[in-house]
Amino acid sequence: MTTTLPLFPLGTVLLPGASLPLHVFEPRYRQLTVDLVTGAVPDRTFGVVSIKQGWEVGAENVEALQAVGCTAVLQDAKRLPDGRFDLTTRGGRRFRLLEVDEESAPYLVGSVEWLPDAATPPELEAALPLLAAGARAAHGRYREAAYQGDGHRPPADDTGPDELAYALAADCLLTMEDRQHLLEETSPARRLRMVRQVMHREAGILTALSAVPAPLSELGHLPHRN
Repeated sequence: MTTTLPLFPLGTVLLPGASLPLHVFEPRYRQLTVDLVTGAVPDRTFGVVSIKQGWEVGAENVEALQAVGCTAVLQDAKRLPDGRFDLTTRGGRRFRLLEVDEESAPYLVGSVEWLPDAATPPELEAALPLLAAGARAAHGRYREAAYQGDGHRPPADDTGPDELAYALAADCLLTMEDRQHLLEETSPARRLRMVRQVMHREAGILTALSAVPAPLSELGHLPHRN
C-alpha cells in the first residue's frame, strides 16, 4: 500500500522511537509546520529522509535522497517572534521512498510504501533474547568508554527485540551510514547483531584514543538548511 507524505530532507538519520528536535527557518518548511499544526497535513506526520551528501536538496537533485526514511510525528511546535519554529518530534514508521513530487506543495511530497519488519524464522526466534543481551552489553561498554557510565539509562527491560536496536542506537553517537543501515534492515535479529558490532567497534576506538564524544545535546541542531 502506498501513501503520500510531506518530506523533510535532513543531514541526519531518524530512527523509530528516537527524539528529533528541529529548528525551522526556511519558508517552505515554515509552511509545512503550519500545515502540520492546523491539520492540513493529517496526523501531524511527515517523512524525514537523509541526504546522501551535503546539507540540502534542491529541485534538481532529489536523487540525493536515501531510499528509506522514517516518519516524524510532531509533538510540540513553538513559534518564535520572527516566524521561525522550534519543533519537538519523534520517529515513527519506516518507509521506502518511491517517487518525489516537487510541484504540488511548497515543500517536497513523497509517494511512499511502508517498510515493516520481515517475520523472524522459528530457528532465530529462540536466539533473540541472547542477541538482545549481547546488544545491551555492547551498549553498556560503549557508554562506559564514551561517558564513563555517567547518566547511563538502558532501555526498559520490556523493550521488544524489534525496537531494542533503535533504542540503543539512539543513545549513541553513530555515523550516518551506520544509522541508515540499521534503518534499512528488516530483520530484528540482524539489526541486533549490527548494533552490537557497531557499538563494540566504537567503544574500542574510544578506548584506544582515550576520547570522549560530544554530548548528544550539543548535536540537537545540526547546521542543515530546512
